[in-house]
Amino acid sequence: MIGYHPLIVHLGEQADREICLKEPCTETSGTIRYQGQMMDKKILTIDPEKCTGCRNCELVCSVMHNGVSNPSLSRIQVVKWEDIGVYIPMSCQQCEDAPCMTVCPKDAIYRDEALERIRINHELCIGCKMCVAACPFGAAKWDSKRGRVFKCNLCHGDPQCVRFCYTKAVDYLEAGRLNTDRMRQAAGNYARATRNYTR
Repeated sequence: MIGYHPLIVHLGEQADREICLKEPCTETSGTIRYQGQMMDKKILTIDPEKCTGCRNCELVCSVMHNGVSNPSLSRIQVVKWEDIGVYIPMSCQQCEDAPCMTVCPKDAIYRDEALERIRINHELCIGCKMCVAACPFGAAKWDSKRGRVFKCNLCHGDPQCVRFCYTKAVDYLEAGRLNTDRMRQAAGNYARATRNYTR
């Protein structure tokens, strides 16, 4: 599969900045540099308070990856509790200690360090679905028509769900820009909501 990696282009001797372009490659690699500074890795963030439950993210994702508008093929799912009006977009958390990667008997699941994401090598995957069972977020899914596991791959660094989320409930931000206290609070809310949902 063709991915993209950042290509740093200097704008000339009189320009004091660099821009980041996208260039096709077979593997994503490299770090992002802007104005001579190294930029933090980016992470997909979710803010349930901003989510309206419109499900645009699901539709865009399925069209982007499968060419059809089918939410069941989306790599992001909006979990909703209509009685209290809460909607939480759920996607792969790109875990540091990823259970899906740990249980894979063929090492078909690996970490792509360039974008800090978990990827699946479909050439090695045997379709045992152990990763689907192991994921605590339900983010690894089985496509019965294609006979393969799928999950969020961050659209190779340009998540389409983010582009079409008008309320910015889903965003792709530099990790260093996130407020630690806000992250901790959001993680607590997220854990409580998930715990209540699974009971």
